[in-house]
Amino acid sequence: MKMIISNSSSVPIYEQIKSSIIEQIMSGVLKENEMLPSIRSLASDIRISVMTIKKAYDELEQDGYIVTVQGKGSFVVPKNIELAKEQARKDIEIFLNKSIKLAQMYNISEQEVLEIFKFLMESDENE
Repeated sequence: MKMIISNSSSVPIYEQIKSSIIEQIMSGVLKENEMLPSIRSLASDIRISVMTIKKAYDELEQDGYIVTVQGKGSFVVPKNIELAKEQARKDIEIFLNKSIKLAQMYNISEQEVLEIFKFLMESDENE
């Protein structure tokens, strides 16, 4: 499993690991029922604390992305489309809230923000 972790990022390492695994699950790199590397193995491979990996795996399990079977390992659960959409909505809401606060801080109107949003949505469709 490929993973890039940045020590200089403001995002905690366990969240970077969690996000990387979610991205790989959603993109199909990690398949349904595929076994993830053991906590110790992944910790050794990316040179991160076992406890950091465990925290990422625990949160992935709580969020419904993986399941851990005692003595067998952790596995990707079959994709739940509604779960994925809800996670995407949550992520979008976080980014939009940051954008709104930034717009308010610089006194940028709602109309201007909507125009930027519409432009970006349309340009993504054409790329």
